[in-house]
Amino acid sequence: MTNLFRSRIRASLADENLQSALDANAERRIKVREDAFASLSDPQVLRDRAHAVRADVVEHLESYLEQFTTHAQENGMLVHHATDAEQAIRFVLEIAFQHGAKLIAKSKTMVSEEIGLNHALEKQGLEVIETDLGEYIVQLRGEPPSHIITPAVHLRRQDVGRLFQEKLGLPYTEDISIMTNAARRTLRRVFLNADIGISGVNFGVAETGTLCVVTNEGNGRMVTTVPRVHIALMGIERMVPTMDDLSLMLSLLPRSATGQKLSVYTSLLNSPRRSQDPDGPQERHVILVDNGRRDVHDSGLREILYCIRCGACLNACPVFREIGGHAYVNLLGKSSPYPGPMGSVVSPALFGQLEYGHLARASSLCGACREACPVDIDLPKLLLRVRTGIQTHQVESNTKPNAPIPLAFGLKIFTLAATSPWRFAVAQRLAGLFGSFATFFSKGDPWLRLPDFSGWGFSKDFPRPAVRSFRDRYLKQARSFHGASDQIAMPGKAQATRPEITGTISSQARKGIEDFASELKALGGNFISCELDEVAQKILEILRVREIDQLMVWETPYLPAGLLEQLAEAGILVSHPTTESLETNSLVRAGLTGASAGIAESGSLLLLGGPGRPLTASLLPNVHIALLWEKDLFEDLSQVLQREDVKQAPASVLITGPSRTADIEMALTIGVHGPGELVVICIKSG
Repeated sequence: MTNLFRSRIRASLADENLQSALDANAERRIKVREDAFASLSDPQVLRDRAHAVRADVVEHLESYLEQFTTHAQENGMLVHHATDAEQAIRFVLEIAFQHGAKLIAKSKTMVSEEIGLNHALEKQGLEVIETDLGEYIVQLRGEPPSHIITPAVHLRRQDVGRLFQEKLGLPYTEDISIMTNAARRTLRRVFLNADIGISGVNFGVAETGTLCVVTNEGNGRMVTTVPRVHIALMGIERMVPTMDDLSLMLSLLPRSATGQKLSVYTSLLNSPRRSQDPDGPQERHVILVDNGRRDVHDSGLREILYCIRCGACLNACPVFREIGGHAYVNLLGKSSPYPGPMGSVVSPALFGQLEYGHLARASSLCGACREACPVDIDLPKLLLRVRTGIQTHQVESNTKPNAPIPLAFGLKIFTLAATSPWRFAVAQRLAGLFGSFATFFSKGDPWLRLPDFSGWGFSKDFPRPAVRSFRDRYLKQARSFHGASDQIAMPGKAQATRPEITGTISSQARKGIEDFASELKALGGNFISCELDEVAQKILEILRVREIDQLMVWETPYLPAGLLEQLAEAGILVSHPTTESLETNSLVRAGLTGASAGIAESGSLLLLGGPGRPLTASLLPNVHIALLWEKDLFEDLSQVLQREDVKQAPASVLITGPSRTADIEMALTIGVHGPGELVVICIKSG
C-alpha cells in the first residue's frame, strides 16, 4: 500500500463520526437487503440467470452495441460513441454550445465522476448542479461521493445542518425533513431553468433502444423530462438484450442497492418528445462511453464488466465499513471514483494498475462481497488478479513473486498443479498417500511441521491431505443417498427458466387487489377502491381535506368520461401542462393521471407518456392521484414490460410509492423532488 493510502486509512479509523455513520449505513443496508431478497422464492436461481445474461452481453458486446445504437437512432435519439473521457466531455460541450446552454442539471451518474465531467464543464463557464440530495450535499462541500449509492454516507445531520446554514442561508437545524425541503425548494428552480439535463443510465435495452434510469427522489425524472435537451451518459457494458432481461435485472438491482422491490421511479426512455407530446426533451442524446472498457474486455479482469453498480459489495465489505469511500485514493492522493471491493478492481482496470493497483490490498478476501453481489461476480478472484499485477492488456501476469527462492519455487509448483483440474487431482492423491505414509511412521505426530523460527508452532501444523477430493466424497455420498450413479446435479448448476406471460390476473382479481393495496400502503401510499360513479366524489374528498382547488390533469380520453366536467362543476380548476407552461404548473399542488397497469407484487403503477398524458402531472405536484382499473392489474413486472405500448411510448415510468430519500444519516424522508403523497383510486371493473 502507498503511504497516502495508509494515512487515509488511519485518519478514517480515528474519525468517530465516520465510524458511527458507516456502521449505521452498513447495518441498515444489509438488513433491508436481506428482507427484500426474502420475498424471492429462489434468489440464487435469479443470480445465476443474471450472471449468465451479463456474461452473454460482455461476450457479444459489439453486437449488442450495434443493435442498441440502431434501434435508439430509429427511435429518434442521437447516439455518440466516445472512446475515452476526453471525447465524452467534448461531446457534452459541443451539445451545450450548440444550444447556448448556461445551466446544467445533473442526476447521479458514476460515468460523469469517472471522466471528471463537472470540472471540465465548469472550466468552460457552465454552471453544473447535482440534484440527487446526497450528491448535492457533497458538491456543496467540494467533495467526491463516498459511496456509489449513498454519496453523503460519511456525514452526520449536524454536518449537513451547518453546511446548509452556510451555503443556503437556512437557519441551523438538525431536523432532516426541514433540510430536505430546503434542498427541494432550491433545486426546483434548477430543474425549471436548466438548459440541459444530464443523467446516467442503469441499463440500455438492445432489442428496443430503450434507456432505463432508476431513482428514488424524482430528480432523475426531472432532468430527463423538464429541460429541452437530455444527455444520457452510459458505459458501453450496461446493456441487456431484451425487456425480459431488464425485468430480471430490476428484480435484483433495487433489492441489492436499497432493499426495495422496485425503486420509486423506473423511467423507460425510448425517444425525444414527438410532435404531439405535451412534455419531454426536444433532443435526447446518448453518449456511449468506452474509456478503457474494451481493454478490460480482453483481459483477465473482464468479469468486472458484469457489475450493475448496486453498491451491495461496499456495504458487505468489512474493510469499506471501517474506512469509507474517501480512503480509496491513487498514488497521488486523488479519490477513486469507484471505492470498495468493486472499485478496487474497476479502478485499476480502467485507470491503470500502477496508480490504483494497491487498492486491491484493502480487502480481507473473506468473500462477503461475492455473496452480496446480485450477479455473482467472483470479486475475491479478481482482487487476487489485481494483486498479482494482471492489467487490462494482459491475461497473465509477468510480475515476479516477492518471496524467498524456495518459497517462490514452491509457489510455481503449486501453480502448475492448481491451474489444471487433472494435475491438481493427481497431486492431491499423491499428497494424501504421502501424508498417510508419513503419519504411520511418525506414530500419529503431525506429518509436517514448520521450523520453530518461522513463528508457526503446533497450532499451525499442516493437516494431513485427504486422499480423495471433496468432490469425489460428495458425489459418493450423494449417489448413496439418492440411489443414482450419475444423475447428481452439482451445486450452482440449476437451470433457470424464464417466467411465461400469462396475462392479467382477472381470475385471481381479489387476491391481486389485496396484494397491490398491501404493498402500496407499506410504501406510504394510499389505496381507495370504489365504483366508477364514485370516482369524482373520492377525488373531491381528497382535495378538500388538503384545501386544494386546482388540478393538473391528463386529457379526457385517458380518464373516465365526464370526470373532468364533474370536477369543474364542483369548483376545481383543471389545467393541462405543457413544456411551455411548466413554470406556472409547478405551483399546482395536485396532479390527476390515469395508469396503464398496476403490479401486484410491488404495488407499482405504469404510466405511459404521449399525447394527452403529460408525465409532469405525476411529477411536479406534491400530491399525485392515479386512477387504476382493476382489470389492469398484473401479477409481476415481467408481464408489464412485455407490453407493446411500453416499447412504443416516447417515455414511460413505473411509480412505486411517493418519492423518498435516505441520504442524510439513513433517515427515511418522504417527499423530495417528486410527490410526497401518492393516492391510487382503484376502479372496480364491474
